[in-house]
Amino acid sequence: MSNVYEERSTMIAAGELQSFVPFGREHCKNHPNAVNLQLRQLQPASELWSSDGAAGLVGSLQEVSLQEREKEYWQLRKGPTVATDEAEYEEELYVAGHMVIWSRGTKSQASYVYKAFTVDSPVQQALWCNFTVPQSHKDKKEKVEQSVCIVQSTCVNVHTVSGKDFISPLPFQVSTLWPTTFGLLFERKNIISDAPMSPTREPLPTLFSMLHPLDEIAPLFCLIGAGLFETGRLQYVSDSALRVLFSCEEPSIIMTYDTLQCSHTVWALRKVTPEEQSTLLKWPGQDGPAQTPTAAATFLGAHLRNVTRLDSPGSPLHCHALHNQSRVPSSPSLHSRAHSPNISNMAALSRAHSPGIAAPSFTGAQRFNMSCHSPSPRAHSLLASPNSTLNDTALLPEMEPILPDLCIEQLWSESAAAYREKSCQASKVFITSDLCESRYLCFLVESHQQLRCVKFLESNETSQLIFTSVTSIPAKDAVPLEVRGLEIYGYKVFVPGLLLNLPNHLTHLNTPLENVSTPAKATPDMPSPVSEVRSSVQHNESSWLEDSTFQPAAPHIQALRDPVSNRVTMELSNSSMLRITIPEVATSELVKRCLQAIRFILPKDMAMKVLVKWYNIYNAPGGPSMHQEWNLFVTCFMTLMGYNTERLAWTRNLHIEVPLSPVIAPKKARPADTGSDEDWAYLCASDYHCQVLAQPAVGVPGLQEAVPIASMEEGGPVVGLEPSALLFPHIPALFYVLHLLYEDLKLDELQRGGARSLIGLLQQLARDLQLEEYIDLYWRDYPSFIKTFKEACVIDQAQLEQVSWPMYLNGEVPCVFSWLSSCLRGQEVPPFPYLPGICERTKLLVLSYALYVVGDENAVSTNVSKYLTRLTAGELSTAVFHGCGKTRQQVVSMSLAWVFQHSSMPKIKGFLSNDLESVPFGVALPIRDAITQCREHPCSDWSEEVCALIGREDLTKQAHKVSLAKGKPPPVTSEADEEEDGMVDLHPEVTGLIWNQDLRVQEVRRLLQSSRPVRVNVPHLPEVSDHEYIEEKENKLLQLCQRTMALPVGRGLFTLFSYHPVPTEPLPVPKLNLTGRAPPRNTMVDLNSGNIDVPPNMTSWPSFHNGVAAGLKIAPASQVESAWIAYNKPKSAELANEYAGFLMALGLNGHLTKLATLNIHDYLTKGHEMTSIGLLLGVSAAKLGTMDMSITRLLSIHIPALLPPTSTELDVPHSVQVAAVVAIGLVYQGTGHRHNAEVLLAEIGRPPGPEMEYCTDRESYSLAAGLALGMVCLGHGSNLIGMTDLNVPEQLYQYMVGGHRRSHAGMNREKHKSPSYQIKEGDTINVDVTCPGATLALAMIYLKTNNRSIADWLKAPDTMFLLDFIKPEFLLLRTLARCIIMWDEILPNQEWLTSNVPQIIKDSIGLQEEALVSEDLNMETLIQAHDYIIAGACMAVGFRFAGSANSDAFECLSVECIGAPGQYNLQTCLSMVLLATSMVMAGSGDLKVLQLCRFLHKRTFGEMNYGFHMAHHMALGLLFLGGGRYTLSTSNSAIAALLCALYPHFPAHSTDNRYHLQALRHLCVLAAEPRLLVPVDVDTLKPCYALLDVTYKATQWYEETTVELMAPTMLSELHLLKQIKVKGPRYWELNIDLSKGTQHLKSILSRDGILYVKLRAGHLPYKDDPRGWKSLLAPSVNNRNPEVRTFKPEAISTFTSDAALVSFAEYFCKASENMKHKQETVALFSAILYECVTQENPEMLPTHISIDQAVKALERADVSETFGLWQMKLVLELCERGGLQQKPQEACRHGCGQLLRSELLPVMKSSADRALDCWLRGDHVLQAYVSGQPLSEDANISMLACFLVYHSIPSSKRMATIDLEGSSSFPMFLLKFSQLGVPVRALLRLRPLLLPTGGCAAELPR
Repeated sequence: MSNVYEERSTMIAAGELQSFVPFGREHCKNHPNAVNLQLRQLQPASELWSSDGAAGLVGSLQEVSLQEREKEYWQLRKGPTVATDEAEYEEELYVAGHMVIWSRGTKSQASYVYKAFTVDSPVQQALWCNFTVPQSHKDKKEKVEQSVCIVQSTCVNVHTVSGKDFISPLPFQVSTLWPTTFGLLFERKNIISDAPMSPTREPLPTLFSMLHPLDEIAPLFCLIGAGLFETGRLQYVSDSALRVLFSCEEPSIIMTYDTLQCSHTVWALRKVTPEEQSTLLKWPGQDGPAQTPTAAATFLGAHLRNVTRLDSPGSPLHCHALHNQSRVPSSPSLHSRAHSPNISNMAALSRAHSPGIAAPSFTGAQRFNMSCHSPSPRAHSLLASPNSTLNDTALLPEMEPILPDLCIEQLWSESAAAYREKSCQASKVFITSDLCESRYLCFLVESHQQLRCVKFLESNETSQLIFTSVTSIPAKDAVPLEVRGLEIYGYKVFVPGLLLNLPNHLTHLNTPLENVSTPAKATPDMPSPVSEVRSSVQHNESSWLEDSTFQPAAPHIQALRDPVSNRVTMELSNSSMLRITIPEVATSELVKRCLQAIRFILPKDMAMKVLVKWYNIYNAPGGPSMHQEWNLFVTCFMTLMGYNTERLAWTRNLHIEVPLSPVIAPKKARPADTGSDEDWAYLCASDYHCQVLAQPAVGVPGLQEAVPIASMEEGGPVVGLEPSALLFPHIPALFYVLHLLYEDLKLDELQRGGARSLIGLLQQLARDLQLEEYIDLYWRDYPSFIKTFKEACVIDQAQLEQVSWPMYLNGEVPCVFSWLSSCLRGQEVPPFPYLPGICERTKLLVLSYALYVVGDENAVSTNVSKYLTRLTAGELSTAVFHGCGKTRQQVVSMSLAWVFQHSSMPKIKGFLSNDLESVPFGVALPIRDAITQCREHPCSDWSEEVCALIGREDLTKQAHKVSLAKGKPPPVTSEADEEEDGMVDLHPEVTGLIWNQDLRVQEVRRLLQSSRPVRVNVPHLPEVSDHEYIEEKENKLLQLCQRTMALPVGRGLFTLFSYHPVPTEPLPVPKLNLTGRAPPRNTMVDLNSGNIDVPPNMTSWPSFHNGVAAGLKIAPASQVESAWIAYNKPKSAELANEYAGFLMALGLNGHLTKLATLNIHDYLTKGHEMTSIGLLLGVSAAKLGTMDMSITRLLSIHIPALLPPTSTELDVPHSVQVAAVVAIGLVYQGTGHRHNAEVLLAEIGRPPGPEMEYCTDRESYSLAAGLALGMVCLGHGSNLIGMTDLNVPEQLYQYMVGGHRRSHAGMNREKHKSPSYQIKEGDTINVDVTCPGATLALAMIYLKTNNRSIADWLKAPDTMFLLDFIKPEFLLLRTLARCIIMWDEILPNQEWLTSNVPQIIKDSIGLQEEALVSEDLNMETLIQAHDYIIAGACMAVGFRFAGSANSDAFECLSVECIGAPGQYNLQTCLSMVLLATSMVMAGSGDLKVLQLCRFLHKRTFGEMNYGFHMAHHMALGLLFLGGGRYTLSTSNSAIAALLCALYPHFPAHSTDNRYHLQALRHLCVLAAEPRLLVPVDVDTLKPCYALLDVTYKATQWYEETTVELMAPTMLSELHLLKQIKVKGPRYWELNIDLSKGTQHLKSILSRDGILYVKLRAGHLPYKDDPRGWKSLLAPSVNNRNPEVRTFKPEAISTFTSDAALVSFAEYFCKASENMKHKQETVALFSAILYECVTQENPEMLPTHISIDQAVKALERADVSETFGLWQMKLVLELCERGGLQQKPQEACRHGCGQLLRSELLPVMKSSADRALDCWLRGDHVLQAYVSGQPLSEDANISMLACFLVYHSIPSSKRMATIDLEGSSSFPMFLLKFSQLGVPVRALLRLRPLLLPTGGCAAELPR
């Protein structure tokens, strides 16, 4: 067979040669360790393990030279294609010694190192592998980790592209690793020793898999003998004779070679099914099949479990004495191999080895290696006696077996016995496919110099592969190559200076020739398309080699390697390497598409022959240049169809340029230095010359096959076709697919030249097939071009019978423009035929019209077959095409508010706005119209691609997750220490827009700064001595310091989440400055002078708050790592409190979850009280409501009540216990956890004791337990599941009002301990301790439940006696609790506030003024009670309307008068009312509240202690929460946090934690939520003003209302809103619909609230033009259209920054010297430009100008093609349709002609009508056409074609079907023609010609 091949193989010319050196080799020389590596080579090889592992490598490691250099190995691959626009690149993985170098390079960029690795021991193998990481969510796709694996003798290093590194230890020596779809495949090295062999032994598995570097290595299963009706036997792969040769990911197969049977086998690799796993698990327990005693299983189990001790690889365990293995017959498919190793009852592999591997002490051979060289005697003795082994095993516990992950199933095995020779193992295996996409598995048997190719296909039902024929090809070496999707076969490749076709080295590249597709029988009689070229081989050889004889000394090719795409490396005998490129099938886009269409329609073998034929001719040495490619294709194609191209004038003209018929051998002339006369003759005869002669004007770009005059003279009969030609029977089908391709090309402006080239070929075929309708269509498209063709070839009747005539040729002629036109006119349209994969543009546009124009919503899903018929080879199928599933996902829903309610626009991959530019303007107009509609009314949740398509950059930008880029804040003052106040990071652009009238933000900064010395102004009275004066100043400073120490709490709220830290810098924390300056000399005043007593530890809590304030600046979206948190730890001990606060703040903004557990443990063991408090509260706030177990354990250590009764007593500071209790509440918030609730309930009433413990600050602990209980059961009300036996509400009521103490189960521990030595409470409840906690717990449990019975428990007492028993403070708490339980009843008015006061108090206070007070009434008590109750009610209003800025609530709170007796009571109530007011106005920065805060800030005397300052500055912080970007929420969780933070008892001094832990003040951060919406201009990226319409849902208080707001604005709570809309006219409209869900808006608000908006053209932003009077469009209000005349092109830059439009104005809208019709043209262009820019449709500029051009050409009667007219017609039809379907006013508003609103269109229409009507008046050629007479030579055929196209007149053949006899009246005439779909206005023009009695042609309607 080889000689046949030698004869047939033809030659192709390869690309340029380049010498090849692996990039890694060069790079290795730069390795710093290179010198040491050189030295290492001098050591003996036994010490370096390198020789050991190198033996089995595929493509083995090659010696680079004969010197003692290290082995090197490399592989190349095509870079994995990513979805980016990256060019195709090559990747190289190079291995040498200890180094692995991964490099990349493209055509345009030199290679560069992508990653380089150096490992400890020599690299045995390096490979690429993809691991799949399973996702936790089922619906998510598995993530694929690309990685490189480096194999060393003891482990595999895996490095992923994403930067993860893994090391997997190897439990045995590995010979080779293979990448698969699922992960890595390990082939165990098999070491055979001569030691004696025990008969009852089972071989160990040889193949293992690892699905992920973190998974265990598991053995592989194989399924043998699975037939149709039987399940196969399952067994481990343990046959040592099997070698893996090849693995492939797609399809997932592996190929093995059996060294005993000498045969190759292909296996499918797949995951193991659960059934197979369970089968395996049952095995060890059952009796095995007869031939294998069960002992073997136990024996092997023993071995594997002892394997870490049995380190003897020399032991017989590792050998396989093959004669002892019983072989059993297998399935029929394995008939070539009668015996297969029996691998039954394999004992379970145990996981026992895992610890051994991990232990560092196991080194070298001890690491579970099965290949050490010293046999251990212990192992021998142990194995010699089976009994001892079994006894040994009995002592070991049974262990869980390692389950296999993967299974291999046999697909195909080599059968022919001829191959049964030793060493016929394949040296190279690859998968490739041929031109017709048949796939082959090829393997090269080097010993036989054979390439065997196995064809396989995928079966339909299952994903099984079916292997069919096998073909052998003689080859010395082979590699697979891609040639742009079309593959190439056994050719000789011509290379300058080298010929691959060497004597006795016949080299075949790639897959076999034609006889692969048609199995062997066809070999002798197949007509070879390449046999003609035989004679030229010798000639070519000499010409290429410059006539030198072939020298035997010349280097010859030894091997081929590293194929990537169409490039391959040749290794020469002198060990140099050359890289060559195999040419492509075609370079011209048109030829490629024609070849695709031909391949699509022809039978596979026929298509194969045509493509091979074309490839040979095109790539013959010295083939054609690019622009001649089409001529060559036409010649080749027509010859194959049986034409004699010499006899046809137009194809003969192609020959003059390309003297290369397939019959003529390809020649390559040697280049001559001098010119000759022939060169001139060649130029004169060239195609270009003919074009210039035929058409003086510049024609359409493309090939102009006009016939030269000379060739027309040779008249004479034209002969017929050659019926024996290869493609002759298929001419009609080929004609049809090429016609469909032509129709597709017409829809692409950039391919119009191609359509014109194709016309010549198509019209020839149409003439010869006598398809009149098609000829008419081509003539209408290119009238002046087609009339030059006169010749036809005769196909006689006998020959026609051989031609297979497809059905679809007899139907209607497919013309895509006519189809679209019919759609627009609303006629019924037949489905349009298309070629899947080839005419994608046709499919896309047809479906777009179906959706948009016809209005069929299901056009892209269920109704596809109504609009498209998919052409299949042989017939036309109307089945729904397979692509519809795909298209469905790619369809973009677009709400169009006109014609029909809902349309979708198919967005096929890559169909974006720039693709729309290449669609002809008339066809694109409806799509552009749809886009404009969508641009006007987009949905906020459309995908990025859609937003880009409709030109809304604001929405595209919104889809990116962007937060506001911070500009440098303008320096407010010039002081150097300005930046140290910790408030510089607010966004000045945003705050400047919100509060643009005043400097309130600077004022707040001034009030809250604590980093500068305070001014101490004490007048020096003459009688005061200096010493006393100094003391006075210091006392004054101490008073002022009470205020300074309280400031950080407010500052933390003011700067909340405003800063993104730099990971390399520590967080700047402003100092807490407690010094002062005394005027006039600015002398320093200090507290440390010793003149006055200063409390110890005064600054510890303030510095904690300072740390919290600094940490709260960090935004939740920042990048914070565990290392950075630790990096901020201060060196000095005095800053430890600050750091403690910083940790708590990190918890509140969610970053503490990133802190490593080790660090948390580290901080807690230090025992620093503050750090523990901050950490516990921070961690639990970060894990809010998660019930996280690790955090629970952490907290339990700090709460004695949660520890088991017998546990060790831990000395936990009291305040840390308080923090831990609240932390439990946070972690279990809202979970209703029974055990914690029970413990916390008991802790509220925990008695003092034992002994001296728990005697101080009991109030804060009880309160914390109450708050925590409330949080655990938050809002559960009476639905506390499983807690009825605890009687929670009753118990809490008892704690509130007092009574006898009950014993609690949770207090068992305390019972046995002695009572407190300090406090004697007896067995009654101490209400002063328990009441606040119990009250708030009740309030939180029944929050918003409106449970009246519980609320009544909390009513203030209404008798004087009872009032005396209750603290006024508790009255405040009870009122607050009662009101927030009855949430819906809270009203923001004065009446409601006073309704909370009991009648007795109201009456008494009323009487007080009349002096009628009775003696029993204690007036002071009553007034106190009154004020505290009112304060509680005010707090309730604050909670109810928190963050709403409700004006009623604000009014109601701001007028509330409080006159409590006593300074302290007054201050307390006032502070609470102020806090309530600032809660309502949170984030709004209200001026009135700010003034009140500033007033209170100045008061530093009298009762104004630390706590009141804290309250006032918290109020100030809440008022400007997060710099105005945040506000408060009223969710249950937020209210719980606010109750903890705003507890109405503030500390008396800075170390006071008696009633409430100070750290809890910061929890109000948990109630903050971002609700500021900031419009950002998408062009300038600066915040701006924009008008919004915010629609509120209807509630019980108000109807659905819409409010107009100017953004940036604070929104209400999202659940109250229905929609938000950006209003015009200045900005593009945008609608955010919240009825579908608030997720989208939440994501916008969380990213700094940025809403991108786009300014419309000609408008100015509100900041520059508040009233809209400066806008360029403003004058147009008074007068309709004067501005067009006054529009100066220079003004364009104020409308648009688009460079193209500015240039257009520059060059086209200014009159130049030699411009014709200067004024008109400039005026027209200026008007068009003005309209496009002001309507923001710049993409319509080309459309307007194209319409103008089309009409002008028609007026000049200079029309060589009717393309422009077709588009004009489609535009007119679209606009007529829009006008007809809608009322006129609607048409103005949303009209279909929205894009063409001006007067341009009617003017153009009348011009076109006038031009055609003028032409119609003369003596007429139209009459001849309509009546079917031949047309005269000199007639103006072009105008006739224009008339027919413009008026939709059918072809004369179709008109001839209408019988006009007897239709004298116009109505009859109308009726008959309406069947053909001719419009009425065309019939009015035809009437004078067709009706003899018709009126004059002049009376035509306009």
